[in-house]
Amino acid sequence: MNKSTLALAISLGVIAQQAGAAGFIEDSKANLGLRNFYFDRNDKDTANSNSEASEWGQGFIFNYQSGFTEGTVGVGVDVIGLAGIKLDSGGDSSIPRSRAPGALFPQESDGSAVDSYGKAGATLKLRLSKTEARIGTLQPKLPVVNINDGRLLPQLFEGGQVTSNEIDNLTLTAGQLEHTKTRSSSDSIGLRIGVPNNTPFADSNKFYFAGGDYKLSKDLTAQYYYGNLKDFYKQHFLGLVHNLVLPAGSLKTDLRYFDSSSDGKNGSVAGRAEGYSSNGYYAGSASPGEVDNRTWSALFTYSLSGHSLGLGYQQVSGDSAFPFLSQGDGATAYLITDRQINKFLSAGERTWLAEYGYDFASLGVPGLKASVAYLSGTDIDAAQSDRKEWERDFRVDYTLQDGALKGLGFSWRNASFRSNASTSQDENRLIVSYSIPLL
Repeated sequence: MNKSTLALAISLGVIAQQAGAAGFIEDSKANLGLRNFYFDRNDKDTANSNSEASEWGQGFIFNYQSGFTEGTVGVGVDVIGLAGIKLDSGGDSSIPRSRAPGALFPQESDGSAVDSYGKAGATLKLRLSKTEARIGTLQPKLPVVNINDGRLLPQLFEGGQVTSNEIDNLTLTAGQLEHTKTRSSSDSIGLRIGVPNNTPFADSNKFYFAGGDYKLSKDLTAQYYYGNLKDFYKQHFLGLVHNLVLPAGSLKTDLRYFDSSSDGKNGSVAGRAEGYSSNGYYAGSASPGEVDNRTWSALFTYSLSGHSLGLGYQQVSGDSAFPFLSQGDGATAYLITDRQINKFLSAGERTWLAEYGYDFASLGVPGLKASVAYLSGTDIDAAQSDRKEWERDFRVDYTLQDGALKGLGFSWRNASFRSNASTSQDENRLIVSYSIPLL
């Protein structure tokens, strides 16, 4: 049992003695989320179909959040329970040219998808004034670490985090992560980044993060965050978000800058040979596999009467690809180019994007939304010249606004990705979701 798990178990025993305290029960909330998910991916111009997928599953997401006990230090606990049931899995990864499982479910040793899987976690929380500490299961959504919720069940992390709002307009956050349970797995594993193909990989159980959001005004927010995955990389993030009200409509500006460098074993040849390495193109570099990256982006979104039009640009510099926590089972990078299929974060890559969205409430159909996006990435550093890629995403969402099934949601997400640097793909996701309040 690791230290954080032991501490959590002891603390939960103390909470059990105080469960009747005012606030702990009265302020509790619980709900059961239902997520029916169909996933279909087709590869293009490949010799086999081993990485294609067609799967259908039913997910159950139980969330319980207690209130806090009375006293100077309030104590509470959150519990999450996740279960996924296979409805159909379109193939067997051990059979050549077969559509493979693995998009929604873990795989058995024979290459087939499991019939079901689950995971759970508990979080001890302590509140003093406007500061809250949490230890146990975490679902961070920060620029330097962000959970992935793009499949049947969301990703979970394990560690500790402190969030403080003691100073007006300033939110400070700091913590440490030790393990993760990825979106399509029930196993608790270590942390790492993407590594080159056919090379060993290593894990780290120490990811430190700290930073804050400061509202300079009601329309302008500045951000700084620091992330450090021990023996892999150190990362600084600067962000600025501004909302400008115009005579007709509004304009949102989102500016982001990351500066990432090596840490510990990633900074040595011997360490990188052990698996503490990074993706990238290192022709002529004295340190192949070492993290060396600067990434900046700007996204401008104009909104008017249900319409929104966004234009953005992102530039990746340095020898390595953009580093972020990734265990190879789906992960989220805080980039404007992290989309349905691709992330556009290769070394040297320059990406333009355009997106358009419409909220049909303006036409008297509340709950119906649609959007389309196009991204084009060029100048990817590689041995072969003229490496480039593009992606087109289309999405329609509808949520029932009234009636017995109010809140029932439907989502169709379609994407096409083409590249001369990696496998081209077409993908569809059909999702039906519903949340049942229990408390």
